[in-house]
Amino acid sequence: MQSRKIWTIPNLITIFRILLTPGFVITYLDGNFLAAWLLFMVAGISDGLDGFLARVMKQRTEFGAMIDPLADKILLVTSFICLSAQEFVPVWLTVLAVSRDLIIVGGLFLLKFYGVEVEKRIQPLWSSKITTALQLLVVFSVLTGLAFGLDVGFLHPEVEIITAVFTFISGAIYLRRGLGMFAEALDNGIK
Repeated sequence: MQSRKIWTIPNLITIFRILLTPGFVITYLDGNFLAAWLLFMVAGISDGLDGFLARVMKQRTEFGAMIDPLADKILLVTSFICLSAQEFVPVWLTVLAVSRDLIIVGGLFLLKFYGVEVEKRIQPLWSSKITTALQLLVVFSVLTGLAFGLDVGFLHPEVEIITAVFTFISGAIYLRRGLGMFAEALDNGIK
C-alpha cells in the first residue's frame, strides 16, 4: 500500500534530480561537457537509487509514483533540446521524444481532470522502459563523446532509428490506453 507522505528520502532524492537539470543546462551551454556528463550520471544514479530505497525502506508514495517519471522526463527532454540545438542529436528525434512526453503528460492531466484515478491504472509499459533506456543511451553516448573527446558517432544512426521506433510505439500504446480510459470515463458519466 502506498503512503501519502511526501517528504521521504526517495522523494527528496527525486526532487534533487529535478534540481540537477538547471545545473546540467548551465554546464552544457558553457561548454563544460565533462561537468554536464557528471551531472547527467549523478541524475541517472539517483534515479536508480530512489526507486531502490523506496522499495527497501517501504517508502513508496503516490507523490513519488508521479514525480519520479516526471523527473525523468524533465531531464531527458531538456537533454534532447540542448543536444539538438547544437546539432548533436537530430531535431526530428527531439521533436518525436518531446511530443511523446507532452502527449503522455497532457493526457494524464486531462484524465485526472475528468476524475479518472490514473495513479492506480497507469503502469509503465515494457516499450516505455525500453524507450527511456534508448533515449538515455543516445544522450549518454553523445555526452560521453563530448566530455572525453571520443568518436561515438558510429552508434548514432542505428540507435537513433531504434529509439525513434520505440518512442513512437510506446507513445501510440499510451495514447490508445488513454483514449480508452477517457471513453470509459465518458460512458460512466464522469463530468
